[in-house]
Amino acid sequence: MTAEPQTTRVPDKPALEGLEEKWAAVWAEQGTYAFVRPQSREQVFSIDTPPPTVSGSLHVGHVFSYTHTDLVARYQRMRGKEVYYPIGWDDNGLPTERRVQNYYGVRCDPSIPYDADFTPPAKPDPKKQQPISRRNFVDLCLELTAVDEKVFEDLWRRVGLSVDWDTLYETISDDSRSVAQKAFLRNHDRGEAYLSEAPTLWDVTFQTAVAQAELEARDYPGAYHKLGFGLTEASGLDTDLFADEKVWIETTRPELVAACVALIAHPDDERYQPLFGSTVTSPVFGVELPVLAHPAAEMDKGAGIAMCCTFGDLTDVTWWRELRLPTRTIIGRDGRILRERPEWISDEQAYAQIAGKTTFSARETMVELLRASGEMAGDPQPTQRKANFFEKGDKPLEIVSTRQWYIRNGGRDEDLKQALLQRGKEIRWVPEHMRHRYDNWVSGLNGDWLISRQRFFGVPFPVWYALDEAGEPDYDNPITAAEETLPVDPSSDCPPGYTEEQRGKPGGFIGDPDVMDTWATSSLSPELVTGWTRDEELFALTFPMDMAPQAHDIIRTWLFSRVVRAHFEFGTVPWHTATISGFVVDPDRKKMSKSKGNVVVPDEILKKYGSDAVRWRAAMARPGLDSPFDESQMKVGRRLAMKVLNASKFVLGMGESDGEPTAAVDLAQLARLREVVEQATDAFERFDYTSALEATETFFWSFCDDYLELVKERAYGADETDPEGTASARATLRRALGVQLRLLAPFLPFVTEEVWSWWKSGSIHRAAWPSVDELPAGDAALVDDLAAALIEIRGTKSNAKVSMKTPILSATLTAPAAALTRLRETEADLRAVGRITGPLEWVEGEQVGVTAELGEPPAKR
Repeated sequence: MTAEPQTTRVPDKPALEGLEEKWAAVWAEQGTYAFVRPQSREQVFSIDTPPPTVSGSLHVGHVFSYTHTDLVARYQRMRGKEVYYPIGWDDNGLPTERRVQNYYGVRCDPSIPYDADFTPPAKPDPKKQQPISRRNFVDLCLELTAVDEKVFEDLWRRVGLSVDWDTLYETISDDSRSVAQKAFLRNHDRGEAYLSEAPTLWDVTFQTAVAQAELEARDYPGAYHKLGFGLTEASGLDTDLFADEKVWIETTRPELVAACVALIAHPDDERYQPLFGSTVTSPVFGVELPVLAHPAAEMDKGAGIAMCCTFGDLTDVTWWRELRLPTRTIIGRDGRILRERPEWISDEQAYAQIAGKTTFSARETMVELLRASGEMAGDPQPTQRKANFFEKGDKPLEIVSTRQWYIRNGGRDEDLKQALLQRGKEIRWVPEHMRHRYDNWVSGLNGDWLISRQRFFGVPFPVWYALDEAGEPDYDNPITAAEETLPVDPSSDCPPGYTEEQRGKPGGFIGDPDVMDTWATSSLSPELVTGWTRDEELFALTFPMDMAPQAHDIIRTWLFSRVVRAHFEFGTVPWHTATISGFVVDPDRKKMSKSKGNVVVPDEILKKYGSDAVRWRAAMARPGLDSPFDESQMKVGRRLAMKVLNASKFVLGMGESDGEPTAAVDLAQLARLREVVEQATDAFERFDYTSALEATETFFWSFCDDYLELVKERAYGADETDPEGTASARATLRRALGVQLRLLAPFLPFVTEEVWSWWKSGSIHRAAWPSVDELPAGDAALVDDLAAALIEIRGTKSNAKVSMKTPILSATLTAPAAALTRLRETEADLRAVGRITGPLEWVEGEQVGVTAELGEPPAKR
């Protein structure tokens, strides 16, 4: 409800400076945004706020997207909902590890024992990182993230996010680890999570597996090499095509010849049909290989026949799996050619020349060997090819065979895929077209979700493996932790029935060395924040959640993964509405990133223009659309915030009124404001905060530029014979101001709270959202008539290049009949604002117009 009036105290010189610090402190002290548990779920609006990665740095794009969420939260709170608006920090994972490595000059080596007296290097050197134990490394991660989290919290408080800071969570806390491990164990028990050894996308720099959702296809320079595979049987073949008794293929990766397991052509390709079922020998190494058919081979690409290596790309994986080919891996996890000669290679001397080399160096060596053997035709032909990269990496990914944990996601299960597509239809998407990104991602999945990472700072898998008498792990029968023991760390905790002395020994056990991908934890953010299995009352009040805000680039990761986990655990979607924000891009429409040098640091613009100005600009970025950033736009937002202060000071300085609006122009103004309330409310209900702001701001400027000027003299009581008119103006001004402040409150929380405190008790952000019932219905057309008339009056003086204070000795006002009738009711106000001192003639015409005889401009003082 609207707060009760208090004595009006308007400062002499209101200012924007200092409002953020002042009101942030008051809100924190008074618990303005604290979530108070109501009686029913219908009274709650819950938000699954994205937990930012604290090891990164925030730019203006983050400020914009988080402001969008806050706009909705503030609106819902004013609509009478108890808003459950938690926030957390995504502090585990690779980005944090990289930051710790560079900041402290260390790297993790799990083979090193824990040092209780360890202190980081006094002069860290990111290029010569000191190896330390895993436990020491994790301690440094926790230490640095605590510092980063405080910086982030200070920024969000300054921006004015109305989150409940008592609900703050971290993705690496004991509570989060317990929830993540519990969800994983339940996935495992139901068969949704499984351990498998398979070809894995691998980042050689970070030494970790990479999931499909983390891939980026980038242009990468390469070259086609034409290589000849020897025919073992030449009879019956096209003598022109195979005149030199070789099958010529084109490849960008000659370093993988030693890993080749077959040549593949399309079954309909007549050139190679006679070869199907025969064999060839690989260049340099002379390994006998089958020639096979597969529809994924491209007849019009290169020579139309390709070598299948284990593994050069994802097509190789498809061929390997579907044609049941052998595995011949030569690239290790470090990205180098294996040093030990594989058993299928007989030429020890040739292999020794590439052993231990990076793929780049091995490629150069292979080209030399191929030239020497005469099995490469011509020179390499430069080309640009698409290569898969880890989104955080700078080297192309390799594919190696590793043992990893997976969660089923429809990549290999058509029924599950259709169920997840149906979940997408159950979500309200804002904007609606973003659902197509979800559908396209799910439809295009070709494998399950790889959730294990070969890193250190993350949630460990609550799993151990028994060792047989030879010390070999039994991966087929993992030992899992009991839910009541969570969280556990298999590297320091023992499985049931074992002791620490048995760790790593035959007949004993080993702990799973991997940690969960950060998405495997953040995919549980709804379960984390709603108290799943820990707080039944909170869970019932808040889940499924109402709103999931995020950017469009992580629909395939964060949004999809949350849907997967909720589908498995609850058979439902995790929230009702997904609101998708676009990117803030630079003036050239390029996404902001530190690597491009086009990032705008939030602290700078917040200090320069104020939080309300930045929030105003954020609200002008429509849902789902990218928005070019121009710093000069902040000036417009600051001007609006300053106008709110000054216009409010003017209105409240008029004095209070015991009367009601009675004058025609006053009633028309309130009727138009009633329309604005309807428009803004409808827009917010559609999560279209931009349209709500546009409707409100348009009215506000008209209110200031036209209505205030029009009724100023009457509100001051210049005509002592019209006390009713004065009371009507003052009542209208205060009522209109109260409604407009509440309409602007989600966008400009600091300045509106400041003005509210001048004449109301309590916080405006706990006041009721304006209702049409507060305002009279009626014909608002007079507002437009007056605006047109004022434009004409001002234009007359402006064209004559005289002051607006110049008197008009006589005037003729022309307007259509209906408008003329309405305008006649406002003659006194029009005379006052236009300084019309003489006759005013009313003439019917097609449009509003004014002709006037001007008097002498007032003398300058």
